[in-house]
Formats: sequence, C-alpha cells, structure tokens
Amino acid sequence: MQIYVDADACPVVDIVEKIAKKYQISVTLLCDTNHILTSGYSEVVVVGAGADAVDYKLISLCRRGDIVVTQDYGVAAMTLGKSAYAIHQSGKWYTDENIDQMLMERHLNKKARRASHKNHLKGSKKRTEEDDERFAQSFERMVKAALEEEK
Repeated sequence: MQIYVDADACPVVDIVEKIAKKYQISVTLLCDTNHILTSGYSEVVVVGAGADAVDYKLISLCRRGDIVVTQDYGVAAMTLGKSAYAIHQSGKWYTDENIDQMLMERHLNKKARRASHKNHLKGSKKRTEEDDERFAQSFERMVKAALEEEK
C-alpha cells in the first residue's frame, strides 16, 4: 500500500506523514513546479505546471488499495475507479455511494456561478485545530481499513 497526496496547498501533509510513519507506509507528495515541497519522510514528485498535470500523474501511479488525499472530486472519482481509497482534507471519505452526488453538485455550482457572472469566491474558512483532529481521526480509520483489507 502507498499513500499519495495531491500536495499543492494541502494543509494536512504533516498529519498524513505522522500517521503513515506510525503504520510504516510510504508516502508520495505530488506537486507542480509552482510549489516547493520538502519532506524528511515522503518522496516528493514534482510535475510540470500544466493544468491537471499533478492529477494525471497521481492517477497514473495509484493502484488498488492505495490511499489518495485530495480535495479534487475528479481525482477522487478516478481513484475510486481504480479500487483505491480517497479522502478529502476535511476528513470526508469519498465513496462509490457519494461521489456521483458530489460531482453533480460541483457541476451545478459551477453552472450557477457562470450564469450569475460571479467568479469571485470568498475562499475557505481558516483551518482550525478541530479540523486537523477530525482529519487525523478519519484518515487513521481509513489507513486501518485499507490495511485490514490488504490482509
């Protein structure tokens, strides 16, 4: 099993590495040339800055039973299609049962923004310790589930 992180501006890299170390699972952080990442634990893969280049590289590396950390619903859908696990930085698991609805909501929201000509988003709320704790608990449950299935 391998853990892949869509690491461009990902706020949970340290949490992922801490839990991965605990279970002795290797981690690969993927980022584009616009982001500079270093890690004492993970392998860092830098991909060209083209649109979706990191996403395509991540999906090409991902295998059945791996875990992917991403906030991109499209990447999550492709991950699930490879029988791998996917989790959002909020701790929400992407599943075969919820991914279609999430993709549809994303599509409808994008359509509504286009229709209203509002392209300026407020951005996400500031991340809290509770957010980090929720992610850590959810991610560790996923790691345990993946390891159990691997047996």
